[in-house]
Amino acid sequence: MITALDHVQLAAPPGSEDALRAYYAGVLGMTEIPKPPALAARGGCWFQAGAVQLHLGVEDGFRPAKKAHPGLRVMRIEAYAARLAARGAPVTWDDNLPGHLRFYSEDPVGNRLEFLEPAG
Repeated sequence: MITALDHVQLAAPPGSEDALRAYYAGVLGMTEIPKPPALAARGGCWFQAGAVQLHLGVEDGFRPAKKAHPGLRVMRIEAYAARLAARGAPVTWDDNLPGHLRFYSEDPVGNRLEFLEPAG
């Protein structure tokens, strides 16, 4: 029986860790968490906000997915979108999910991210 989602892993190209840290910590406001030593040797970085963890793993020949993405629930979505935009991240609003406010953004290596909040 599945009881929870532990984390989502996204791929990234080799050598992109500094750009990922600037985005996930600096723009999104997540906290970098240490990787276990055996995994740290592979590169990449992990981030957390509350119970949500995103792991970025290095992949040779990386190509960002065009459709696949994590959906991240946020509070005060308009203010959060303004935060991202003010820090240079793209914000594309989408009103096709009834009962929700949502927008999409991309990290510096092209991974698609969805941010949503229940309306009302």
